[in-house]
Amino acid sequence: MDSIYRDLAPFYDVLNRDIDYERWADYIHESINRYAVTPIHDVLDLGCGTGSMTLALAARGYDMVGVDLSPEMLSIARNRADTARCQDKVLWLCQDMCSFELYGTVEAAVCCLDGLNHLTGQGQLSRCLRLVHNYVSPDGLFLFDVNSPYKFRNIYGTQAYILEDKHVFCAWQNAFCEEKGLCDFYISLFTETPTHQYRRSDSHTAERMYTREELISQLQRHHFEILEISGDIDHRPDRENDERLYFITRVKKD
Repeated sequence: MDSIYRDLAPFYDVLNRDIDYERWADYIHESINRYAVTPIHDVLDLGCGTGSMTLALAARGYDMVGVDLSPEMLSIARNRADTARCQDKVLWLCQDMCSFELYGTVEAAVCCLDGLNHLTGQGQLSRCLRLVHNYVSPDGLFLFDVNSPYKFRNIYGTQAYILEDKHVFCAWQNAFCEEKGLCDFYISLFTETPTHQYRRSDSHTAERMYTREELISQLQRHHFEILEISGDIDHRPDRENDERLYFITRVKKD
């Protein structure tokens, strides 16, 4: 497991405060209402992180299962659920997206904030899709997003970024290789200690670029019906310069 989330967990929400989870959750809720052919009560959130989307969907009435590989991120998610007094609406599982096991089926699954891009190894995406297909009920929904090829080539590239807030400073260096379809992220995190000194930690993670065509092929191979591909959470058709692609699919079983 990448050490990035062990170090980044306490500051993840602060550094990602610009993400509008409420609007995103509204999009998911509206999409479920638009495309569900049977009632959806139980929803799996893959790569749930600190639980922002999990809790936003729980607030909209769904019984949630949050799966993440980082115990540090899940610890924060559990504390947030306690604070929101919705512990009975969420089951948290510390598991890998490529080998998770549930106690039963769900009617829908989501994977937000480019979680599938983190599946960089050979066959990992296939294993994840196979498990989603297994644990989602027939005609259930799978909604996910990925960072687009445009973003890998033009936004990530070999750029460097700085993220900072009170008590934390994050230096982020990208290295995208078109031939491998991989972008490496080298991250240095400086966090303030109680004595007002700064502790440095260095970590590395990566994302794989998946093209629209690759994802369509993989989804069809694993018996997902593609209902919609959009370039934003307003359901508009995707364009070449969109930074993110949003998929809505239906699980088809014999």
